[in-house]
Amino acid sequence: MGGYNEVKFSKALMGRLSYGEDMLEELTDICRRERIALAQIKAIGAVKRAKLGYYNQAERVYNLFDINKPLEITNLSGNISLKDGVPMIHAHLTLADREGRAFGGHLAPGTIVFACEFIISILDGQTFDREFDEQTGLPLWGEEYWNAYI
Repeated sequence: MGGYNEVKFSKALMGRLSYGEDMLEELTDICRRERIALAQIKAIGAVKRAKLGYYNQAERVYNLFDINKPLEITNLSGNISLKDGVPMIHAHLTLADREGRAFGGHLAPGTIVFACEFIISILDGQTFDREFDEQTGLPLWGEEYWNAYI
C-alpha cells in the first residue's frame, strides 16, 4: 500500500565534508551527532573513487561495484530516517567522468571524498522507522506511518 504523511521544513545544515574521508560514514556521523531523525539530503562536489550499489530485485541483494577514478558528483539525493533507532541515510549518487559519462547507484561505504558540499534539510513531523518489507526484501518505511491514498 502506498501513502504519505505531512512534514514541515524545520531548518537546514550546510557544510563541507573532509578530504579523503568516507562520504557515507561522515554524513552518518553528522546525523548521529545532531540527532537528525527526519531529513532530506543533497550534495555536489567530487570523489576520489566511488562504491555504488544496484539492488538486484530477483536475488534481493545489493550488487556493489567500484569506480576507481576521480569523478564529479553531479547529484546526491536522498533521505534520512531511523533504522533500529539510529539515523540511516538512503541516498543515490550520480557521478560523471572526464568524458561526461554518467554512473549512478545507491551510495555505499567506500566512496571517498575529494570535495563535497552538502545540505541537510531537517524536517518536523512523524519520524519514519525502517522495517523489513517482505515484498521487496528492503528496509522500507512501515505502512503504519502513512495516510493511505490507495
